[in-house]
Amino acid sequence: MAKTVPHLMAMDGVFNLEELLPHRPPMLLIDRVVEVNAVYALTLSRVAQTWPMADEHGVASLILVELAAQTAGVCNGWERIRTRGIDSERTGWLVAVKRAEFWVSQLPFGMQLTARAENTLEFDKFREVTSQVFDNDRLIAEVVLQLYQP
Repeated sequence: MAKTVPHLMAMDGVFNLEELLPHRPPMLLIDRVVEVNAVYALTLSRVAQTWPMADEHGVASLILVELAAQTAGVCNGWERIRTRGIDSERTGWLVAVKRAEFWVSQLPFGMQLTARAENTLEFDKFREVTSQVFDNDRLIAEVVLQLYQP
């Protein structure tokens, strides 16, 4: 079953996840963008059996690094479209996982996750992004990524 791609309102128009990110199902982990601007993005996801790294018990928490990266991609994709246009290059490169802490080892199917990614450092085309992932109000992961966006 194909995932529906939601639209989101932005100051300069309406965009969908396919315009913001190069990912497609089953690698696309984000279900909905709650909020986005040039500094941060807030997304919702529901853990699914179709996600990479799924087994009969759920999904390994290591997948939250990818969820953090995709949420960062929403923010930086929105800014890319706003400043360079809808047809500009959609890729960015994850250069490093600077730090990742997980407070759970497994994500049960159906768990709803809220991810927040914020650009905390920007220098030329390099960015450092700090992300938190929550199960309701409980922090379950914090990930610091280093990105290069051509």
